[in-house]
Amino acid sequence: MNKLEKFCLLALSLIFIASCSVVMATKQPSRKDFSVLSKGVDRSRVVAELGAPLTTEVKDGKRTDVFNVKQGYSTGAKAGRAVFHGVADIFTLGLWEVVGTPVESVASGTDVKVAVCYDSCDKVESIIAYSGKEKIDEAVIPAPKKTEDQGAEAIESP
Repeated sequence: MNKLEKFCLLALSLIFIASCSVVMATKQPSRKDFSVLSKGVDRSRVVAELGAPLTTEVKDGKRTDVFNVKQGYSTGAKAGRAVFHGVADIFTLGLWEVVGTPVESVASGTDVKVAVCYDSCDKVESIIAYSGKEKIDEAVIPAPKKTEDQGAEAIESP
């Protein structure tokens, strides 16, 4: 085996070894749209966005679903991270993987566990966040409130 063949073999080995953090960044969980947890949204939209519920309970004609999901990252964020890892791998000849792979292992999204209570028409009535409340609060739009002193027709904006 001559020097050129050895160099090519070494270069190919580095490319395969050095791509772990790049692949991990692209395979991170996708971002969920928690605005479907807003009051009045149909259950079918909630299930379509969050997936099948962990448990479902029906009590007094009202359904409650418990979801356990991973709030991930937008496509742009995942692509940006992958590009960054790839460039860092090239400039450090693969040494970036010592840092990049553990970073991607830890930054794998936020666990969110939420109970969604529906009314008798299967529309979101209320939610109870068990974990990841800050991720839900970023997206959920509070229901408009009626004020008593302005009459039943007036609606107070949140």
